[in-house]
Amino acid sequence: MSRRTVAVIVAVLTILAGLPASAHAGSTPLSLAWAECPDDLPNVPLDPRVQCARLRLPVDWARPNGQMFELAVARRPARVSHQRVGTLVFGPGGPGDSGVERIRKGDRFSDELLDRFDLVSFDPRTVARTAAPVCTPDPTLRKPPIPLTSQADFDAAVAYNRALWSRCRPTSPVFDNADTLSTVHDLEALRRALGERRLTFHGSSYGTLLGQQYAEQYPGRVRAVVLEGVFDHSLDVRSFVRTQAAALQDAFDEFASWCDRSAECVLHDRNMRSVWAGVLARADSGEYAPRTAFDVTAVALGMLAGPRWPQLAAAVRDMDGGMPPPEVNLPIAVAAFCADWPATVRDYDEYAGLVREAEDVAPAVRYGAGLLAVQTCLGWRSPVRNLPHDLHVHTRTPLLLLNARHDPRTGYAWATNVARQLGRHGRLVTYEGWGHGTYLRNECTIAVVDRYLVDLTLPTPGTGCPAN
Repeated sequence: MSRRTVAVIVAVLTILAGLPASAHAGSTPLSLAWAECPDDLPNVPLDPRVQCARLRLPVDWARPNGQMFELAVARRPARVSHQRVGTLVFGPGGPGDSGVERIRKGDRFSDELLDRFDLVSFDPRTVARTAAPVCTPDPTLRKPPIPLTSQADFDAAVAYNRALWSRCRPTSPVFDNADTLSTVHDLEALRRALGERRLTFHGSSYGTLLGQQYAEQYPGRVRAVVLEGVFDHSLDVRSFVRTQAAALQDAFDEFASWCDRSAECVLHDRNMRSVWAGVLARADSGEYAPRTAFDVTAVALGMLAGPRWPQLAAAVRDMDGGMPPPEVNLPIAVAAFCADWPATVRDYDEYAGLVREAEDVAPAVRYGAGLLAVQTCLGWRSPVRNLPHDLHVHTRTPLLLLNARHDPRTGYAWATNVARQLGRHGRLVTYEGWGHGTYLRNECTIAVVDRYLVDLTLPTPGTGCPAN
């Protein structure tokens, strides 16, 4: 039998197994040398049970024998070894969250999961300990405001972004290979290095995209996949901006209703919506310069994720009293997000149309996080490495989706749309409450996820969990 025939047979068998050939190529063995973690987290003492390792992987899975990088991994062993089910891999959100830090802290899991699983996570490409780039803005360029107000602003934003990326790129070997599909193959390599026959996975927020695409690429390797705070990767730019704004408007409406009825709200005796509108008008007039109305909206976006309603009411009161909006850090791992999602906006007129689209569905809050995402990725090369598409998942065990009814970041409409795409290969559970991140909300949400992960027990269709 010729070498060519053998190669063809191997490739066909690999495809039939649902495993991309590139993910198995290369001569480097997959191994994890566990050792004590670096003491690099302020106020988080080292736990001798938690171990760290680095997994050596290809920068580009299409070139498995080419340049390599090291994926930072952490593990917290099961507390009750004789009841151990296996290994649960946690997919961090963001993009930009550190999975290593989640494992170090151990605060993202129930007691049952801590008892019965080895808990493992990692810092995805370009995040924290995994080839994170050093990105310093070009000091000769002014960072454009959000929202942009002219074609000159639009051109300046593209120039600013491209100059920033050119300074990032040389400092990280994976900057141009940080898309989620590449991380999917990293995750499969991690599963193999852990010695797990099939993957048990819990993805949060942007980490749900990793879980979705892993199930799509490696259906035969899925044991159980939880998607908590579901990201919808099927949307075009207009739908993305519109649904993000609508989700924030819905969460703001819930907050405003609470303020009307609750004496805990410091604006309870006033018309909170009118006060909020006045704060936005002050921002428009330049009273908080250099902060803009978007910075005011970002305060709501940050606090509604909790949700931290009393704190948001106090912040609105303070801004009404003349204080500028507090700075809100909404970091995005640019190299990952911009490679997953095309900000195909050609000029200011198209951009202004998106602003109007957001304001149309979110008159009180105007923007949502979608416009920040658009502006962050203006000027990224096209087509992106990981093009949006409807999911095609065919796993033996359906994926479990969990989403709050009133989530300001991954709106409920995203969860229902992903559930529609999954069909019988997904099961959506609704938390009838508020905020971003729902697993540890109450006994119901914990039980739904834990029974699925431990016993592979799916809740009945239409299951919901009451709000706290």
